[in-house]
Amino acid sequence: MSQPFSLGATSRPHVSDHGPATAARFGMTETRLEALARDIEQIRNEVLEELGSKDVDYIRGVIRWQRALMLAGRGSLFFGFFPPAWVFGTLSIGVSKILDNMEIGHNVLHGQYDWSRDPALHSTTFEWDNACPAAQWKHTHNYQHHTYTNINGKDRDVGYGLLRVSERQPWRPAYLGNVLYAVALALGFEYGLMLHDVAINDVFAGRKPWRVAGRTLKEGLRKTASQSLKDLVLWPALTGPLFLSTLTANATANVMRNVWAFSVIFCGHFPEGVFEFTEAECEDESRGHWYFRQLLGSANLTGGPLFHIMTGNLSHQIEHHLFPDLPAHRYAELSPRVQAICERYGLPYNQGPMHRQLATVLRKIVKLSLPPRRTRPGVAGSRKRPLSLWFHADSASLA
Repeated sequence: MSQPFSLGATSRPHVSDHGPATAARFGMTETRLEALARDIEQIRNEVLEELGSKDVDYIRGVIRWQRALMLAGRGSLFFGFFPPAWVFGTLSIGVSKILDNMEIGHNVLHGQYDWSRDPALHSTTFEWDNACPAAQWKHTHNYQHHTYTNINGKDRDVGYGLLRVSERQPWRPAYLGNVLYAVALALGFEYGLMLHDVAINDVFAGRKPWRVAGRTLKEGLRKTASQSLKDLVLWPALTGPLFLSTLTANATANVMRNVWAFSVIFCGHFPEGVFEFTEAECEDESRGHWYFRQLLGSANLTGGPLFHIMTGNLSHQIEHHLFPDLPAHRYAELSPRVQAICERYGLPYNQGPMHRQLATVLRKIVKLSLPPRRTRPGVAGSRKRPLSLWFHADSASLA
């Protein structure tokens, strides 16, 4: 890999995600790739020049709403014996947790507001309402995932070490449980994130020392215990005789947040039309190659402003992979410009409604749980082949 640098109407791909996805396939010569990089970086530089109080006011406003919803939810559970109050309290807490993880936590931890010099909005001091410690998440997500997006063998978000979501992952009998694993990961997504940086697969393969994995696991379990004590003991205890009612509400809110986060993230990375890449194809990539890889390795979700806020603007996953350190609420205004660039260069811009994108993800999980069909002699298979591309992400700036 090259040395990192400091970053920061429904349409479907017009080409299949099967077969080689080299730059040449899309007519992207080195000259055109360089021009692509210039066009995308022009957008980024313009936004950087505009950053100011409007952006800080926006995220602070979201934080106020998140806290107000949490307060309203907690208060309502003191009247949890009344079913409408229990439902309102549970939904309020669930939405508050979604905002905390998606629009606030994810984006603040990306360093999108570090420039404001507000300690409450700085990626090095912020901690979120999640079983996964912020520091561990920044390593697996900000660095590993955003550096090696959709590169099999490098991006550990491909399947999260549990699921088979790519034809390039060799099939094993254990993958017959692919669907069950997906359900379990969705329901307990925060715990999957907590275990992600432990990288138990790397430990058994000898790529990571047991002592390092053990230290990571200890930190994750400590954070998990703190979260569980708060949600499943202390808050329920405050409601006295309604302990079980409040505990059930808090557990339900956590599941709401987990399933929502799982759905949004998988829709951005694994639906039909998203390309994958090999390590060999990503050696010595140029800047233009890296942008090319981000464009073809991501997918967007269509929807209204409230929907985008609830996804943490990861409904604009393409823009997020291009500009991970720009305030995410800017992605909506950048999306038409990025789509215009794709049209100009003849590149796919994968977007669609959530129900359709999620359906293709679920179909893939089911399909890949089964052993691959044998190819008849003399007949070529249609295995997915990725593209040759590049990365530029500064682990320090993204962490």
